[in-house]
Amino acid sequence: MSASLELQNNLAIITINNPPVNGLGHATRTAIAEHLRAAETNPSIIAIILTGAGKAFSGGADIKEFGTDKTFAQPSLPTLIEQMDVCSKPIIAAINGVCMGGGLELALACHYRVGTSGVQLALPEVKLGLLPGAGGTQRLPRLLSMDICTTMISIGQAIQSDQLADSALFDAFEINPQVLLQTAANFAHSVAALRPIPRVRDLSVKQKVEAGFFSNTRAALMKKSSHFPAPFACLDALEASMTQDFDNGIKTERAIFQHLLQSEESKALRHIFMAERAAGKIAGVDANTPIRSIKSVAVIGAGTMGAGIAMNFASAGIPVHILDLQSASLAKGLERIRHNYQGAVNKGKLTQEQCEQRCGLIIGVDNYAAIENADLVIEAVFEDMQVKQSVFEQLDQVMKAGAILASNTSTLDLNQIAGFTKRPQDVIGLHFFSPANIMELLEIVRAEHTAADVLATCSALAKKIKKTAVVAGVCDGFIGNRMLEQYTKQAAFLLEEGCTPQQVDRAIEVFGFAMGPFRMNDLAGNDISWAIRKRRLAANPSAIYSKLGDLLCEQGRFGQKTQAGWYDYQVGDRTAHPSDLVMQMICAHAQALGVVQRHISDEEIVQRLVLSLANEGRKILRDGIAARSSDIDIVYLKGYGFPLHRGGPMVYAENIGWDKVDILLHHFQQGHQGNTWILE
Repeated sequence: MSASLELQNNLAIITINNPPVNGLGHATRTAIAEHLRAAETNPSIIAIILTGAGKAFSGGADIKEFGTDKTFAQPSLPTLIEQMDVCSKPIIAAINGVCMGGGLELALACHYRVGTSGVQLALPEVKLGLLPGAGGTQRLPRLLSMDICTTMISIGQAIQSDQLADSALFDAFEINPQVLLQTAANFAHSVAALRPIPRVRDLSVKQKVEAGFFSNTRAALMKKSSHFPAPFACLDALEASMTQDFDNGIKTERAIFQHLLQSEESKALRHIFMAERAAGKIAGVDANTPIRSIKSVAVIGAGTMGAGIAMNFASAGIPVHILDLQSASLAKGLERIRHNYQGAVNKGKLTQEQCEQRCGLIIGVDNYAAIENADLVIEAVFEDMQVKQSVFEQLDQVMKAGAILASNTSTLDLNQIAGFTKRPQDVIGLHFFSPANIMELLEIVRAEHTAADVLATCSALAKKIKKTAVVAGVCDGFIGNRMLEQYTKQAAFLLEEGCTPQQVDRAIEVFGFAMGPFRMNDLAGNDISWAIRKRRLAANPSAIYSKLGDLLCEQGRFGQKTQAGWYDYQVGDRTAHPSDLVMQMICAHAQALGVVQRHISDEEIVQRLVLSLANEGRKILRDGIAARSSDIDIVYLKGYGFPLHRGGPMVYAENIGWDKVDILLHHFQQGHQGNTWILE
């Protein structure tokens, strides 16, 4: 069973045993409830200890049942907690390892709590757009300060048990986790005869908060959580703990929980939660697939991308050689790395010692022989096939057998790149996103001959360097940039038809993107997308796209780096100012095309841009480039700034309904000759 009962020295020890984190699934809740009844009716038992097997008390809801009917099947967690509340024998929680979500609510419902060092305590439901729904918002304020409660519940931040060792949360605290159970047993014998049995629900919230505490906290949350109702709803429930009695407070909590459960924001966050876990499932790779040892890494190219990639590994404690044949470029790259780490020190995110350690793990070299023993080498040179060919032919000659040869290409044919070597099984795409040391997404590109153990190794390595990895197949642009082509194509068509760059950017930013397409291109460099368009047009001369981006680049307006792009910029200032010159260019181009410009609503702008992403995502699924729809959502959420509260382009379209999406696409197709969208 997922929970066991052991009788020992007049004590009943109930151990939750549902690996890996002792999730409170239906079977586990049922077993705990049955063991509680058995212990309560056994006349030889004087007290009950509840603990967790292995390294966790309980991590909360069982993710395998998340979103299914079993989550609310009886006994539900609130029902189980009510059973504990009225138990006639004292229940002592022996809290070990991890105690989160419903697991912490379970511990709060026990009559006593014995803690130990190193336990992670958290009520992170807000990260799924919810609040603790089994009494957490009402019991925790009866034991801890409101400052700590808001941190744990409205922000979802975990706190180490050692910080709360002297608080009312624990009735006893054992420094040594190895003897926690014995300490709990001794404590249980000492309180077994005490009556009445204490219950957290019977305590009053005696603490006082400063005037304006809740309004000030709401104002602070608004800066980071304006699109999400849950953090504010958590505050409402916490405030109710101070203004209502326990039973009414519980009713308030349950009503808020049910409301949040139906919210679009919570549905989106729960979709993301499950999508992140699904992304780790790779066809042909399982727990038995061997993993190659990666003790050292080499990066080819010391530009912005190469330097950022190198930082990922150094930050994870893995030595890196960064190779650049140009001494000036190499020196600049190493300087950039130190500057980035020193900036983290200045912000208090790193110590100076950590900065020096990480910088010390990165060694600049100027020849291929210096990297021959690396276990993994990542090419991050200019996005040109001839340049890639030169690099991979040299890597094939110098790298040791068994080394993984990776390309950071964002669009090029990885099968062709692998063909430049005699070991295509060792070649893989590792597409980092800029800035590579910050962006969470890693697009792992599986070439035709990529070995399963190479995939498994890179997937495991992604976790080590704290990236969310999504596996893609080979095509022009893979998942993210293939979709981005349609997105930016529509943005340019909208300009031809009557929009301004600022109107398009504003509409998509109000929708929730951090940055609109034109500000984004100015930041990345318009010359980069220009080079990609040239390559694609050479391969497909009949391709239809707006020439506006080309006209812009022909004037040298590459974006922020030239102080001129779709917007005008001032030296040292990233503020985007509308450009009269660009507007004149757009109007002249539309007139030359014979396009009659019109007023376009913000709603149409958003629909055309977002649905262009979703429709291309649908084609990507059809072509087998992505394994699942949710993988595409993760790519856009983690790599392209798609708003979290929308859940991703695919789930957004699914919520509209694909039939309605096709009607909208067909309607938009009539307005511009380039809108050849409809899925065949």
